[in-house]
Amino acid sequence: MLPFSRVAIIGLGLIGSSLTRAVREHMPTVRLTGHDADPAVRARAVEIGLVDDVTDQAATAVTDADLVILCVPVGAMAEVAAAIAPELSNGAVVSDVGSVKASVIEAVQPLLPAGTHFIPAHPVAGTEHSGPDAGFSTLFHNRWCILTPPEGADQTAVARVTDFWTKIGANVEIMDARHHDLVLAVTSHLPHLIAYTIVGTASDLEDVTQSEVIKYSAGGFRDFTRIAASDPTMWRDVFLANREAVLEILQRFTEDLTALQRAIRWGDGDALYTLFSRTREIRRSIIEEGQDDARPDFGRTHE
Repeated sequence: MLPFSRVAIIGLGLIGSSLTRAVREHMPTVRLTGHDADPAVRARAVEIGLVDDVTDQAATAVTDADLVILCVPVGAMAEVAAAIAPELSNGAVVSDVGSVKASVIEAVQPLLPAGTHFIPAHPVAGTEHSGPDAGFSTLFHNRWCILTPPEGADQTAVARVTDFWTKIGANVEIMDARHHDLVLAVTSHLPHLIAYTIVGTASDLEDVTQSEVIKYSAGGFRDFTRIAASDPTMWRDVFLANREAVLEILQRFTEDLTALQRAIRWGDGDALYTLFSRTREIRRSIIEEGQDDARPDFGRTHE
């Protein structure tokens, strides 16, 4: 039995278009309606048959839907929620895919009408690409989707959203919203901030030309550029929406970086070796969890 029969996707970028493809593959009888604020994206969605119907207005897309998923930047969640609220069906479940949860709950939940259920979600998956052509149906396979139901959330609605994500291949975890934001500040938000900073620093160095940075990019810098190529609007909104957790983790990182700087200055090889050995074990644990590729050079081919 399917958890939902009519699904509306608001935002047809990487995550939204991957969702539509995953639903097509795993739940082909589900009726899909989509909307995107960008007319060019809507036109492309029609051209490639991404959903059954593409609407010009977000509110029109949610009519009769029993699941609505907001796949828009977290800074746009409230505006979209306000727009769709009058057209939501009684009993409809509203969810999202934002990587910040507490601020989204605070912004969206008060705008939704009585009789609807807000069950926020965060699929921990993505690439540096964006747009309706960037999506693929296996994006969520064996990846975690974290649900952060607000206090008092309808448990049947939680179970239906859980079933939806597991049917498209994800592993589901339920977590408190603020705890989620702290965890993701460590595992996702701070790494993106560091990547943006390192790539920006390299581009600003006056004694290294841009062509040399590109020409001699080793694996480490190359991988930072992949992260730093992520959608700028999305990540601007993430840092502003999760500022408290990001600043807390950034302060701890700054302290650890200062200690590392001191060890290098004082020639403390033992401290460096101890740190590098501990972090190597973290990498091994990630591979054991099946969250990355153990092959050399992250499984890249060099043909």
